[in-house]
Amino acid sequence: MAIALSLIAGLHCQAKEIEAVDGPNVRKIRQQDGSKSIFIRSPDNKTLTKQTYSPNGTLTMQTTYKMAANGDPLSCKIKDGLGREMFKVSYGYHRVTSQLVSELMFDCQVKRINKDTGKEQPVQIVRYLYDAEGKRSAPIVYNLLPGKYMEEVFGIKSSALESNPFNETAPPQKKR
Repeated sequence: MAIALSLIAGLHCQAKEIEAVDGPNVRKIRQQDGSKSIFIRSPDNKTLTKQTYSPNGTLTMQTTYKMAANGDPLSCKIKDGLGREMFKVSYGYHRVTSQLVSELMFDCQVKRINKDTGKEQPVQIVRYLYDAEGKRSAPIVYNLLPGKYMEEVFGIKSSALESNPFNETAPPQKKR
């Protein structure tokens, strides 16, 4: 892939500035390298769209999340800067604690079928563990694309939102 995808990076305010743009449903975050992300949520809070721009202002990626009533992402679709759908991701949560425990990323360009099950196979699986205090581990990434590290292909390990930019009370999260 010619475009290095920088999937959802942690949103920590010390390195980036967050500002409201055009009202309560838009947030803009500037990274130290000059790139920016614009988050747009639907008025019903069921959809969150992230547009990522390079330092020169070129749209490099658009991620559209379907959100649960509690604000957690259920799934997302990732498009490149030209609008081609590249990946779809589903998120899994623990039934009791509601903590994010897994991500399954599927390739939209090439449908990969598991020969044993006949079902679509993800290109990446991300798992999370939690300590006794509820702190999430670094992502444990299983790359199912031979010959590549996921960070080479996607820029970072996970597409999960570290925090929702519309939740002003959420503390900044560490960058992955």
